[in-house]
Amino acid sequence: MPPPPRLDFPAFPFTPYPIQSEFMSFLYAALSSGPRALALLESPTGTGKTLSIICSALQWLVDHREAAGRGHPDQENGSATVAGGGAGDDDEPDWMRDFTPLLPKPENRKKTKPHPARRQEPRNAKDSEKSEGIGGNDSEEEFLLVEYDSDDEEGTRRQSGKRAHCGGGSSSESEDDEGEEDEAEVTPKVYFTSRTHSQLSQFVGELKKTQFSAKLRMVCLGSRMNLCINNDVRKLGSANRINERCLELQKNKKSSKIKVDGDNQKARQAKISCQCPMLRKRSLQKEFRSEVSANGALDIEDLAQIGKKIGTCPYYGVRDMVPAADLVVLPYQSLLLKSARESLGLNLKNSVIIIDEAHNLADSLTSMYNSKVTCPQLRAALSHLEAYLDRFQNVLGAGNRRYIQTLIVLTRSFQRVLMSGEDGSCAVTSVTVNNFLFSLDIDNINIVKLCQYLKESNIIHKVSGYANKLIITQDGASNLNHQQQHDEGSTISSFQAVANFLRSLLNSNVDGRIIVARQKPGGQPEDAYLKFIMLCPEKIFSEVTEDAHAVVMAGGTLQPIEETRLRLFPSLSTSDVKFFSCNHIVPAESILPIAVTRGPSGMEFDFSFGSRRSPAMIEELGRFLCNIVTIVPDGVVMFFTSYEYEKQVYDAWTASGTISKISKKKCVFREPKNSVNVEGILNKYKEAIQSCSEHSQGTGVNGALLLAVVGGKISEGINFSDGMGRCVLMVGLPYPSPDDVELMETIKHIGNHSSSSTVGDNNSLSSQYDHECTVEPGFDTLRRCGKSGREHYENLCMKAVNQSIGRAIRHVNDYAAMLLVDSRYSSTSSSRSLSCPAEKLPQWIKRRLTCGKNYGEVHRLLLQFFKINKQMH
Repeated sequence: MPPPPRLDFPAFPFTPYPIQSEFMSFLYAALSSGPRALALLESPTGTGKTLSIICSALQWLVDHREAAGRGHPDQENGSATVAGGGAGDDDEPDWMRDFTPLLPKPENRKKTKPHPARRQEPRNAKDSEKSEGIGGNDSEEEFLLVEYDSDDEEGTRRQSGKRAHCGGGSSSESEDDEGEEDEAEVTPKVYFTSRTHSQLSQFVGELKKTQFSAKLRMVCLGSRMNLCINNDVRKLGSANRINERCLELQKNKKSSKIKVDGDNQKARQAKISCQCPMLRKRSLQKEFRSEVSANGALDIEDLAQIGKKIGTCPYYGVRDMVPAADLVVLPYQSLLLKSARESLGLNLKNSVIIIDEAHNLADSLTSMYNSKVTCPQLRAALSHLEAYLDRFQNVLGAGNRRYIQTLIVLTRSFQRVLMSGEDGSCAVTSVTVNNFLFSLDIDNINIVKLCQYLKESNIIHKVSGYANKLIITQDGASNLNHQQQHDEGSTISSFQAVANFLRSLLNSNVDGRIIVARQKPGGQPEDAYLKFIMLCPEKIFSEVTEDAHAVVMAGGTLQPIEETRLRLFPSLSTSDVKFFSCNHIVPAESILPIAVTRGPSGMEFDFSFGSRRSPAMIEELGRFLCNIVTIVPDGVVMFFTSYEYEKQVYDAWTASGTISKISKKKCVFREPKNSVNVEGILNKYKEAIQSCSEHSQGTGVNGALLLAVVGGKISEGINFSDGMGRCVLMVGLPYPSPDDVELMETIKHIGNHSSSSTVGDNNSLSSQYDHECTVEPGFDTLRRCGKSGREHYENLCMKAVNQSIGRAIRHVNDYAAMLLVDSRYSSTSSSRSLSCPAEKLPQWIKRRLTCGKNYGEVHRLLLQFFKINKQMH
């Protein structure tokens, strides 16, 4: 039986506000209503959402286990095994007994034959195949592939849940590992996922405030970018190159062979070690896990520090701790991407999945399954494959030769379709997977087997490794251009892009579309690409939810619920989805949202696409800002719709002297495009505000101004509490660009999906999509796509607005003004074809929204607001 409804949550470290108690009780009840419960919880930023989730969900986990233990027929004294609470009896409670752990199965590998160049029996160099094939060049033997035979279909796929990485560095260490058993899987678990590592670190920080940090075992998974401690790998910089290098180091293991005398004896391998020094000693991995377990809740930075201290890889160390964990904290990609779940060995059966920042979950899901390959990448991959086959074809087995030749045929076909032809074909077209294969006459190729070969044969690393060797040695026979190979990054990136695109071709015909962007006459090769775009997030989401006990989606703004339902779980009715929404904890007088319709000179603010570049409009905006910075204390954050428009405005203000005027009152900072530099700018912004508050007398400077961009890092993951954000300005409406090909395809899909007579009717959708179509200009698509498509377009805009302006209020004693600078925010704008944007604001903002009919009214409201709050705080 499920535990009774709960109203008290003793783990909450403070006296909760009423809305926090309501939130926790609702979540607890939703989890108790499982299995397969689905709940959406909307709570504005700054209301203690994260702490409420922790105290409710983990309390349910503990109560559920205790109830299961008491109900076990063989359980003595009513005790249950709870992690962190000591060892229990040999008998498992129901929740453990019902779980089937991921035990290693006997592996049925493909038939492999010893490669002629790698046979161990002694042979004379003059008659060996190695001598004939690669000229006795030992340095190239490492690039040879093991013989591959795909005729045996039994047991060809490895167990999905098995985690494997480099083993011990010596035979003695390997012997020590033989006695080490995998820890038993703990179930149910709670999986908490969010978009960024900073949000995950915030979650761990909140967890440390509760008793659960010591009572339950938690593990925090992170990316190689954040957890790698190999300095030679870290200096590569980009996440992709760090991932690639890590995998290369594991694929290319060092081996030393013992030389023996006698014609009848075989050389045997004495030891194998990973080339990454942080993974050579398995004993250090065990020491790492022991120290992490002893320290309770640790975030990514803590794990990296422990790994550095011990001298072993924290990335793989924490992966081995997942089975025994009660709570797993991990980024979106690790949980929501099927291949990542399989690689990590995550078992979601009967577990609770909590997805934070879920306002754009559908788009996040589809973007994970998109794949793109550019013309230069195809050219590079083709040259690598041809060079490899030319060098090793005499010693490659029939299976390897056949698959490499198939890869060359496909890569040539992809490259050919992107070249500008004489037929005058349109530059950008959209086509289904089936029609794409038919049009290239490659529908007879078994792509399933080919993708399996790519996964299991190590072909990507062998070919790319050989290509790197040619580049380094500048081998003239390769005909490879050094600069060409590095235009798209490392050599492995090109081949990996081709492989990802091939895997995308395994999707169902109605799951997505292929964008074919051909090279225009006289255009750049980089502009030509093939891209698969996933259009069915509901299918991806169902893979996550089908085995889970409950799925919880949480966020500051989850409206509109109906669109979320149609895109993620269309088979459920609205009544089947448990939805909770609460007001903000701040009092009404602590926020001042104003729709600003006119500037100081009386000009109407219109930042629509056709008007926003007007010099007069930019000048009026500058006039308005010069007045605002004299009224608002401390920090002001101003959001623009794009980096391009922010630059245009800034350049115009610099030329006109507006920036100089603003600088007399606020230090001016700009958000950099490169997210790596954001933290440095934010620190300077914060220091400027603090410095002004401490030494403002005589200088006239009263704070700082930060020019930011909607959709950038600042708008999504940075909090501007207290003086960091006393006023947030949103300039215009950040509608996505109608020139975004992927967005227009998504909008057409949503419109067609909602207009079909049967939800999920694949036949009707297929008939609408089973043809090649020219990608229309965005505005034409919006006019034709129907109500649902236009609604999605509007919702994308307003979700971005809500995320940006909500960053300013972070706690009950905080206060801020929110200025929506555009006449379209006013409810009096009745001539618009789209709905009024103000209707899509969060309830806690919308009910307090004021329309400033002229600048004088806005000025008066701001003066009054800051005067009152300065006295109160």
